[in-house]
Amino acid sequence: MKLTISTCIATLLIATAAVAAPLKLKPASPQPTGLKEGLAVKYAYPGDVKSLAQATKYLKQAEAGKPLTGLDYRDTREGEKTLTSKRPFHVVAGISGYVKFDEAGTYTIDFLSNDGLQVAIGGKEIVFFDGRHPCEESAPAEVSVPSAGWYELEATYFQRTGSACLHMRAGQGAPDWMPNSAFGY
Repeated sequence: MKLTISTCIATLLIATAAVAAPLKLKPASPQPTGLKEGLAVKYAYPGDVKSLAQATKYLKQAEAGKPLTGLDYRDTREGEKTLTSKRPFHVVAGISGYVKFDEAGTYTIDFLSNDGLQVAIGGKEIVFFDGRHPCEESAPAEVSVPSAGWYELEATYFQRTGSACLHMRAGQGAPDWMPNSAFGY
């Protein structure tokens, strides 16, 4: 089969458009009612953790922790506890609940984490930020929110040593800090 330059360009444009299309999130169905503000969390405390694959295995032996107030945990000083866990280092967190979008539209979402983070919202993986790193931004994800309401959120997070942080930002246009009231479990 002989490909012309115009066929190659057309194929490339279609592929680029498909990659650039926002991820379409699925609202929770039915929409939950009577939620508590924050997010549920369970913790595991391995001897060490260096990847999301390891973190996922450790979560099989996790214990319930004090719920998170949201996803706005500033960078800690070395030795301060990670999130609501019992200790500062070698912490794995399985986070679950819902995030609320007040209106339909296209949003840009990113996260800041130290260390690894994997998040799915409304059935779509939004971030996969593996490995050890300082508190820094993930790549932004563009998502399509078809209707205002609650969307399921599932996350795996790990912190190895040093400081710890975990933040979510979202907005129509530039992302902005998500208030604690946007989360429920």
